[in-house]
Amino acid sequence: MPVSLPKQLHTERLMLRAPRPSDAAHLFAAYTQDPEVARYMTWRPHTLLSQTEGFIDYCLRGWAEDRSRAYLLVPHDHDDVPIGMLEARLQSHTIDIGYVLQRKYWGAGLMPEAMRAFSEVALSLPEYFRVQATCDVENAASARTLEKSGFVREGRLERHTIIPNLSPEPRASLMYARWQ
Repeated sequence: MPVSLPKQLHTERLMLRAPRPSDAAHLFAAYTQDPEVARYMTWRPHTLLSQTEGFIDYCLRGWAEDRSRAYLLVPHDHDDVPIGMLEARLQSHTIDIGYVLQRKYWGAGLMPEAMRAFSEVALSLPEYFRVQATCDVENAASARTLEKSGFVREGRLERHTIIPNLSPEPRASLMYARWQ
């Protein structure tokens, strides 16, 4: 079944759009090589532009294969300069999201704005009943972002996610969700 999520979303300050191959250099400069941004991510900081290019290729295949929608966050006045990403991994009736934002935009409310807009659109579609996300138990900023986005904490998942920048062992995560 084709995915009915929109190709673009607009919020007050952002546009969420599909990635382009030309975005890799911007993402590499903005955050994929930043160890502080990557700290709680499931990937290590990129050391080569080709790593970011490979990730963009992976995201584009996800769009083409209808398995995911990686939306780049771009300011309305600079739609060619991505500052973050919201990745929606599509399951049968659930969307599992991950997100990342360039450090200089932390604390400005941009990610909750994007997550609220995406969740509202996704949950208005008949095929999706739930949008969920996890974060490391020590990532208080991400937990606050989820709560500001209207997500409810459902529980703690032990030995759930490997965060390679913190440990080679799976770490506990907090599960959050929105539903209708």
